[in-house]
Amino acid sequence: MVEQLSVQSFLALAHETQAPVLDVRTPAEYAHAHLPNAHNLPIFTNEERAIVGTAYKQQGRETAIKLGLDIVGVKMRNIVETAERINTEATSNNTKTLFVYCWRGGMRSGSMAWLLDLMGFKVYTLRGGYKAYRRLMLETIAKLRTIIILGGKTGSGKTALLHELAVQGEQVLDLERLAQHKGSAFGALGEESQPTQEDFENRIGIVLWGMNLEKRVWLEDESRTIGKCTIPAPLWEQMRTAPTLVLEITLEERLHHLAEQYGQYSQEALRDAILHIEKRLGGAATKEALAALDAGNIKECAAITLRYYDASYTKGLSRRESSSLVALESSLRDMNSLVRQVVESASMV
Repeated sequence: MVEQLSVQSFLALAHETQAPVLDVRTPAEYAHAHLPNAHNLPIFTNEERAIVGTAYKQQGRETAIKLGLDIVGVKMRNIVETAERINTEATSNNTKTLFVYCWRGGMRSGSMAWLLDLMGFKVYTLRGGYKAYRRLMLETIAKLRTIIILGGKTGSGKTALLHELAVQGEQVLDLERLAQHKGSAFGALGEESQPTQEDFENRIGIVLWGMNLEKRVWLEDESRTIGKCTIPAPLWEQMRTAPTLVLEITLEERLHHLAEQYGQYSQEALRDAILHIEKRLGGAATKEALAALDAGNIKECAAITLRYYDASYTKGLSRRESSSLVALESSLRDMNSLVRQVVESASMV
């Protein structure tokens, strides 16, 4: 049985049932951006879709459909068996339910749904396809909401605090996790390759879509760009005017935190990151940092690079409205106490 759902119902039911979501677009379309946790089960390869599309434009709809049938016909068994494998691996009780979408919610998802329905699956398709999902994500990002920013110089433990706030039940938008980058020259260390800009925006949108619009959302203070990803304008504008709780952590604590965080990476990776900011550090400071790194003194190396990062953060903070900034003398030694401190402070801004 096949049922078509609105994008809101499609997302909600897929989340509730935990049944697999199948993206039947080409590998290139899928790689550019897709729904969260979707499996790519393409009807056409990138090249095949181009051929069918050209036939549609030059020879008409019926010719294109027949050409598509020629291409897909020999693949049907493999498509069904792949869908069965995905379903078996994703569900403990092997419930035969699948969610299917394509670009516009048209022929590709409809054809796949027909085939899977024939094989006994309960199939839900997405009305409007990926385009409807993308539109919802952009609309969600643009909505006004209460935002609280966690600020502080590099090494202030903002990300760790953000995670602890989430554990305590607060709504958290971790932009660095979504961008798969920690937002500095050292930000790519230990991360997978970053998503495309469109996929980054979708990741933000789906997290916000699942939040209560009436409750506050915590974010870390960021530059507009996180690696190669750019914070979308509607969200960025709200972040720039939101109250910012600036954690004032001692230099010694910050250096200890950074040494723990980055000491796990190879000297080669750290060396490359330092050289990436050589022009900003200056030649002499770069040599000092590399010498400290070669000596295995991660804290000293961090202290040298902080000369640049601290100055840069202070300069950026000076451009903000002072009325939106709240300084908090804090410590990373007791995370529970720090959580209480920032939550109480947020309630007063």
